[in-house]
Amino acid sequence: METLSMFDILRQAVWVVIMASMPALVVAMLVGVLLGVVQTATSIQEQTLAFVPKIIAIFAALVLFGPFMFVQVGDFARFVLKNLHRFVQ
Repeated sequence: METLSMFDILRQAVWVVIMASMPALVVAMLVGVLLGVVQTATSIQEQTLAFVPKIIAIFAALVLFGPFMFVQVGDFARFVLKNLHRFVQ
């Protein structure tokens, strides 16, 4: 039985964080770019105008992709707890 390196666990943890946060970040980026184009085209430069649609879009993304995100984090937590004895040595 091989021991797990803390660097392996850390690398996998960073990957899980990236994968779990990616849907919300992509939605926020797309909505931000779309609102920026609309604001530029209409010459409306109100900074607070972009907050409400972004918040609504991110909330919808969290509701839609929440199960995927929860599974990613839950699987990693189960892996770490199940193999705790392997990297404590």
